[in-house]
Amino acid sequence: MDLDAVRTFVTAADAGQFQEAAAELRVTQQAVSKRIAALERALGVRLFIRAPRGAELTIDGQAFLPHARELLRAAERAVASVRTGRRPLRVDMLASRSAASGVMRAFHRAYPEIELDVVMLFGIDDAVAAIRSGAIDASFRAVTMPGRPLPDDVTAERVLDEPLQLLVGPAHKLAGARSVTVAQLAGHRIWMPGIVPGTEWATFYDDLVAEFGLTIEVTGPNFGSDALLDTIADTPALATFMGERTRLVWPEGHGLRRIPVTCPTPVYPHALLWRRDDPPPRARHPARLPRHHGGRPGHGRNLDAELGDPALTSQGAPRTSGVTRARAAAAK
Repeated sequence: MDLDAVRTFVTAADAGQFQEAAAELRVTQQAVSKRIAALERALGVRLFIRAPRGAELTIDGQAFLPHARELLRAAERAVASVRTGRRPLRVDMLASRSAASGVMRAFHRAYPEIELDVVMLFGIDDAVAAIRSGAIDASFRAVTMPGRPLPDDVTAERVLDEPLQLLVGPAHKLAGARSVTVAQLAGHRIWMPGIVPGTEWATFYDDLVAEFGLTIEVTGPNFGSDALLDTIADTPALATFMGERTRLVWPEGHGLRRIPVTCPTPVYPHALLWRRDDPPPRARHPARLPRHHGGRPGHGRNLDAELGDPALTSQGAPRTSGVTRARAAAAK
């Protein structure tokens, strides 16, 4: 639909005369008539009738007017969302139900005056490229890609270590356990559909497998969280990992159990990435985001260009091994 024609229609409806609308739009009266006629042809209805007092809206014109106004408002919002220096703070995260979503909600409550756009990019390479180009202001990522340092102009701060929990159905062998150790998971099938090789989350789980000999299966298509919950509830031989802060609601009849994993507790390391030259004095600077996450950060360190291994917490002290290196304080 031609937005110029829609704008002309709204202006003429408000003015009540094509001549006044032409003067306001700084076009000829003939141009106004042509735009209105083209819009009427596109819609297949008459919008105005000529009257002695000017142009009056038909019933169809009256019905279309509020929608036409909303079209123009939506167009203005669309332009503002991409206009340099005027668009909202744009932050990338992996999923709407993730721990990062909780960080964003806490930030929005703390700073309701700051407009936000939340986007969801696929992998860390896409996120870093978008940060460097200025398409986004910040990204929540697990910076767990050994041998792939961040560019010099991108910085990262560890903001939240999210403990992993085991999710099982009511008939699973571990369903009655109050907690399980990582060693007890050996031999159990942990189903994680949707893990894509080369992504930061794939690297995280690859390291867990290498360190503890876990069996993580990625077979089958990823039909989303609802299908995952249905399968786990109905299949006694399968379990899955879920972040402690992942917000999911399942049917009461599923009987699913969340079981803490201990000795050590695997934690998914959420880091916030942004462009190093983004000036801190700016009121909406991304560095303000992690200060309101409502959870325990991983030391509040600035990781800069360092890309570490998955974080683990042991009962009392960091755990060090040949594959994984602890970066978080002991779980409390």
